[in-house]
Amino acid sequence: MTSFNFDIPTIETERLILRAPLESDLDALEVFNQSERSHMIGGPLDRANCWRVISNGIGHWALRGFGMWHIHHKSDDRMIGACGFIFREGWDEPELGWNVHDGYEGKGFAFEAASAARAHGAKHFNLNGVISYIYPVNSSSIALAKRLGATFERKGSLLGKDADIYRHPKQGAA
Repeated sequence: MTSFNFDIPTIETERLILRAPLESDLDALEVFNQSERSHMIGGPLDRANCWRVISNGIGHWALRGFGMWHIHHKSDDRMIGACGFIFREGWDEPELGWNVHDGYEGKGFAFEAASAARAHGAKHFNLNGVISYIYPVNSSSIALAKRLGATFERKGSLLGKDADIYRHPKQGAA
């Protein structure tokens, strides 16, 4: 029998808490996954499939030792997105991914979360100089990747769709 012993670290930034996916995030995930914003990451999804997103996220942490955090705003503990690392079957290598829910875009939350996640990944998970898969029509994520210092590396595909692959710069020694 296989047993898992893993901790999902919590990261705090000035305005955000990046923490483990929890079942209590289900309502926020359901609302997000019915929005247009979710279409860039596999939505729309019904409530049952949103629950699977949570359980799959925890499973990713158990299997890989890293994964996606749920982003919570410190002021009210509201889940406002997700950010972290994905390395599922079909991925070329680990990816830094992010999303923010409706009403939270354009406020620097994704940049703040992705910067913190990327630094943590480089220091603690040996994930340095990772990629981000971005669909060419997702101009907001392309702009964020560039703001993070990532550069276009090549055309690729993800889950049967064309994607641009951006390479993040290696993080300095901490």
